[in-house]
Amino acid sequence: MTRYVSAENEEALRQLRLISRDFIWFVVRDRDTGAPVTDGYWSDVGSITAEVINPDSGAIDTRTFSGAGSLISISDIPLVSTITVQNITVTLSQVAERVNSLVRTYDCKQGRVEIYRGLFDPETRAMVAAATPRFVGTIDEAPITTPKENETGSVTLLCTSNTQELTRSNPD
Repeated sequence: MTRYVSAENEEALRQLRLISRDFIWFVVRDRDTGAPVTDGYWSDVGSITAEVINPDSGAIDTRTFSGAGSLISISDIPLVSTITVQNITVTLSQVAERVNSLVRTYDCKQGRVEIYRGLFDPETRAMVAAATPRFVGTIDEAPITTPKENETGSVTLLCTSNTQELTRSNPD
C-alpha cells in the first residue's frame, strides 16, 4: 500500500531528523442540546495550534490541541490495504479536568474520533507540514473506572474505524 507523504515530510525523512507527535480530535454531543462539541489533545506539553489535513475534504484545517499529559496512549493503528474494520483504544488521563469534562459532561457514545501524526523538526520544534490523518472512526465505549486508593485510574475509549459502515447490509 502506498501512503502519501508531503514533499516537506519526505525531505525531512531523508535527512533523518524528525520528532513525531500524535494528535487526537473528538466531536461529541452536548447532552442537553445535542449540539456538537469539539476537543483536541496531543502527546506533548502545553497547548498548540496546529494544521491538520481534514480526512473528509483533504483541506488544511487549523485546530487547537491541549497537552500536559491528558493523552496517555493510543494503541497501534495497523496500516492495511484491505477493507478491514480497525479497533483501537485511546487512553486519557482521568485526573485531567478537561478529560473529565469531555467524558462526564458530554455524550461520547458514537462521537467522532480523528487521530493524526505530526512531524516536527528537532532544531526548530516547528511542524514540518500539516499533520496527516491515521485513523477516523467513532467511539464505541467510554467506560470510566474509579480506581481504589493508591491505584491509577484512566479513561479508555474503545474506537472503531469508519470502515465498519461498509459492512452494513441494506435490507432493500
